[in-house]
Amino acid sequence: MKRGLSTHLTLLLLGYLSFINPAQAVPPIENASMGNGLRILLMEAHAVPMVSMQLVMPAGSRFDPVGKGGTASLLATILTDHTEKHTRETWAMLLDAEAIQLGASASRDGLSLSMTVLKEALPVGINAFSEALLNPGWSRERFALIKENTLSAARKALEEPGIRASEATSRLLFPGHPYGHRPDGNPASLKKILLADLKKLYTNQVRPQGALLAVSGDITMPELLTLLKPLLADWRGAPEQQLFEINRADDVRGITKQIKMQTSQTLSQLARLGPARGDADFFPTFVLNHILGGGGFGSRLMQEVREKRGLVYGIYSYFIPLATSGPFIITLQTRADQAEEAENLVRSVLQELFNGEITRKELADAKANLTGSFAQRMDSNRERVGLMSMIGFYGMPLDYLQVWTQKVEAVTLADIKIAANTYLDPKQWNLLRVGPKVRVKVKGETAP
Repeated sequence: MKRGLSTHLTLLLLGYLSFINPAQAVPPIENASMGNGLRILLMEAHAVPMVSMQLVMPAGSRFDPVGKGGTASLLATILTDHTEKHTRETWAMLLDAEAIQLGASASRDGLSLSMTVLKEALPVGINAFSEALLNPGWSRERFALIKENTLSAARKALEEPGIRASEATSRLLFPGHPYGHRPDGNPASLKKILLADLKKLYTNQVRPQGALLAVSGDITMPELLTLLKPLLADWRGAPEQQLFEINRADDVRGITKQIKMQTSQTLSQLARLGPARGDADFFPTFVLNHILGGGGFGSRLMQEVREKRGLVYGIYSYFIPLATSGPFIITLQTRADQAEEAENLVRSVLQELFNGEITRKELADAKANLTGSFAQRMDSNRERVGLMSMIGFYGMPLDYLQVWTQKVEAVTLADIKIAANTYLDPKQWNLLRVGPKVRVKVKGETAP
């Protein structure tokens, strides 16, 4: 229920794009539009008699009412829980009878509704898909139960240092901004959400104009349109707020904060703003991040902080490109008594890269690793619709997958150094530490 364009856009979007083989031709993406403004992308794949689809709309967590983070996430849950025509029980029986896999999720920008079904059950599946989309149930009893279960999960999640760090980092990087909370919300924000808030978000933002339906599987575009048009033709209107109607957050730089938790280990998270999805420096920054900490054991951070000095259990970096600048994150976990040493070493690595200390071999190795493993995430219809959803939702060119390896190969050492100069100045990174108090001068407020 929590999959889709969200939760960690970095793994779903960046990750998908990190694993496709240039030796394998990427099938073309077909493009069509319905009369109501809904855009449809299709990648045919006839080897297996199955079809997957994903509808994404500008109705993610950034559209949550102020102080009610988690509204979009609850809306995603209730859309697939029951409908106006079916109770939870009868709805589950209908889906199980045809092996229809229906899910929904909310990321920062988008709310997604997804389905996978056998080709022979596709008409029933699309009927169920459209029913979930157009005829929500709004049962007060089910909403109360869903909300209580979500609250319980949110309270439990706060026992995880990673969740505490993620929530605090969102607040730190995006103060007073629509991206300033986790899509799942927290106990305080979830308590405030009413069923009326879900209905309002649905009415305002779940509209065909600006929405994107990605489909992959054993179907042609004429077959698909024949099934969709009778069910979705009456779905009308534009969202109250469009995807790109959002300002970039102001830069927050050089702040250190401590969140005290009674743990034997410390989780440290360095963060700053990174590129937006459509920025010209996306590919240089993408390759740079692979060198920095996104390339597993071959990355600079892993080699310097873990392999050579054994200071951390794990360390990695990623950035989340959104409609505007999203977070750029470095995360590490270590013993509390050596957290400061590990953090200082991370800043030393950032400084080296910021100074342009990047070799041609590092660049060549990063490119080879990225392009050489490009195909592994194009193996299933679900993965393909995830990619196409990103492409269509963010307005990328339809040949994006076909030219992806060319874009990576075209990145030069000069491009990498410019990106490093833009993003890797260690003085511009903020530090958030979760764990026992350590001896360090803390700037700004200390979180409870």
